[in-house]
Order: sequence, then C-alpha cells, then structure tokens
Amino acid sequence: MIKYHPDNAFLQSFATGDLPASLAAAASIHCEMCHTCNQTVQAHTKQAASAGFDAANSLADTNETDFAFSMDAMIEAITKDEEQDMAPESQSKTIQVQGQQFELPRALVNMPLGKWSSLGRLSRSRLGMGDGDIRASLLLMEAGGGVPEHTHKGFELTLIIEGHFKDEFDDYGPGDFLMLDSNHTHNPQTDTGCLCYTVSNDAQHFTKGLNRLVNPLGYFIY
Repeated sequence: MIKYHPDNAFLQSFATGDLPASLAAAASIHCEMCHTCNQTVQAHTKQAASAGFDAANSLADTNETDFAFSMDAMIEAITKDEEQDMAPESQSKTIQVQGQQFELPRALVNMPLGKWSSLGRLSRSRLGMGDGDIRASLLLMEAGGGVPEHTHKGFELTLIIEGHFKDEFDDYGPGDFLMLDSNHTHNPQTDTGCLCYTVSNDAQHFTKGLNRLVNPLGYFIY
C-alpha cells in the first residue's frame, strides 16, 4: 500500500506541463503505480483543457453552437489521449544491477542510463534528463545497506520502484514518494534491498561520524 504521495500542487504542475523533465518523470512513475494520483492528474488535465478552450471561446466570432460543439469534441479527444498515455503499455525494459534484475517503469524505458557506479552497498546510474543542476538517478541500496545520517543542501526526491527501506520516521515501499529538504535529517536503511528513482539539486550533507570522510558520498549520490 502506497502511503506517501506527491501533493496536489505537484500533480497539477505535472498535468499542465510545468515540471522539469526529471520531476515530471517522478510524477509519471508514481501515477503508474498509484490509481488515485493518476485520477487526480487526469482531472487536472481536463480542467486545464477546459480553461484553455473557455478562453478561446470568449474570442470566437463564429457560430456559438458550432464552436461549442467543436470545443467539446477537442476536449474529449485530448483527455482521451491523456487517459491512453496513462494506461499500462506492453513496452517494458529490464536491467541487471549487482546480480539483480529489475523492470523499469514505463516513464524510464526510453531514458538513457549512464554507467553504473558502486560504493559499498550503494550503486548509482545517472539518467540523461538534461535538467542542468537537477540530477536524476537510479539508486540501488543492497540488502543490509543504507545511507549514513544526512540532511540536504537542496531538495531530494525519492520514489521507491522496488523493495523497501526505513528511517527514523517510517517504513517505505513501492510507489512511496518522498520530497525532503534541509528541514529533514534521516538515516535510510534497508534489510531486503531497494531500487529508487531519485532527483536532487545539490549534494547530501552528512551530520554524524567522520563528516570529512563520508561527505564525498553525498556527491556520489547526487
């Protein structure tokens, strides 16, 4: 059961196309796994389409009945296309990391994956999103692994694709969507292993232990 979801403003921005590619991919992945948020995005899309056509309608100087009919037909066609876009497809892609096999969400099937790098029980592959300082990655935490206690210089979005991890606050599973910033400090750990899609705009900052030694790990994850 998914416990953590994007907020309504995030989903609305996704529906209207106002998110950077890396964040839009996160919303798409979550909606693929969460029927409730999928329905919310569809509703926002219909509202945005209706608002746009209402504005166009106010400028129209054609026959009002014919124009209204054509606008309704266009709205129906666009929202139908949106529903088809959100529906499951047969297209799939599996990857192998550290001897494990994972199926990628639809939103990532055609995304270029970088070479996997490993450090301890962590493995990371960059995704070519072209978002400048905002970086998207796949992050694998192997069974028994984790990330030392840290906070965030910018924001960090974590979406669980497969597996589970826990921190001081809760246990998280597939579909859970976490958006953290400098107000959050946590120590993620996994007993069984976990593949996540992550997005961040700055490195993590470790808050305990030999900070000068482990803080380079923050740039590895970022």
